[in-house]
Amino acid sequence: MVFGRQLAAASSSGQGPAELGDLPEWNLGDLYSRMEAPELKRDIAKAAADAINFESRWKGTLAAEAERGDGGRLGEALAAYEALEELIGRIVSYAGLVYAGNTADPQRAKLYGDIQEKMTDASAHLLFFALELNLIDDAAIETALAADPAFAHYRPWVLDLRMDKPYQLEDRVEQLFHEKSITGRGAWNRLFDETMTDLRFDIDGEELTLEPALNRLQHADGEVRRRASEALAATFRKNLRTFTLVTNTLAKDKEISDRWRGF
Repeated sequence: MVFGRQLAAASSSGQGPAELGDLPEWNLGDLYSRMEAPELKRDIAKAAADAINFESRWKGTLAAEAERGDGGRLGEALAAYEALEELIGRIVSYAGLVYAGNTADPQRAKLYGDIQEKMTDASAHLLFFALELNLIDDAAIETALAADPAFAHYRPWVLDLRMDKPYQLEDRVEQLFHEKSITGRGAWNRLFDETMTDLRFDIDGEELTLEPALNRLQHADGEVRRRASEALAATFRKNLRTFTLVTNTLAKDKEISDRWRGF
C-alpha cells in the first residue's frame, strides 16, 4: 500500500490541521478505487454467487474424489476454494481498512456492516469444505496427496487443517457459530471500537479524542502528563460499565466456544 497526503478523519478528531499537520491516509486503490466503485459491487455479487455454486458443485463429493486416486479432483476443488477465499478476503479487507480510517463516519460504518453481513452469508456456503475434508480418513488423504499433484500443492494447508479435526463440531453447529459471529463477538468488538472513537477528553480546556490525549502522556512536562492522565481516567471511569460488559461478554463467548470444542 502507498500513502496519501491527509487523514480524512482529522477534521472530526478534536484537533485542527495546524497541530496535526499532514497525516497519512491509506491509498486502497490496489483493492478498490472508492466505496461506490462498480468493481466492488461486482465482486460482492460474484462472491455470493460463486460460493453458492461451489457448495452445489462439491458438497458431499470430497470423500469420493479422494478415493479416485490420480483421477480425483480435490486439487481442482481446493484451487476454487482458494480463489473464493481470496476474493472474500479482498472485499472484507477493503471494508475493514476503510472503516478503520474513520470509525466515526456513518457511511464507512454502513459499508463495513453491510459487507460483513454479506460476506458472512457467502462464506457460510464454504463451511462444509474444511469440515468434509477433515472427515476423510488419514490414509485416504495421504493417497490422494500422493496421486494428485494439484492437491499435493496444498499439502501444508491440508495437514494444518487436519490439526483442527479433534475440535470441529457437527456441520449445523459450525454453521450456527459462524452465522451468529456477526451478532456475537463481532458486534461487541465493533461496539468497543465505536465507543473508543466517540470518547472525548477535556485537557486544559481542549476536547481531544483518544490518540491526541494519549500523546500528552509523552509530554516532557510532568504537569501536562498528570493532567492528561487524570482526564483519561475520568472519561474511562464514566464508561466503565460499557467496558466491563463488553469484556465480560467476549470472555463468556470464548468460554462457550472453547467448551463446545473441547479446548
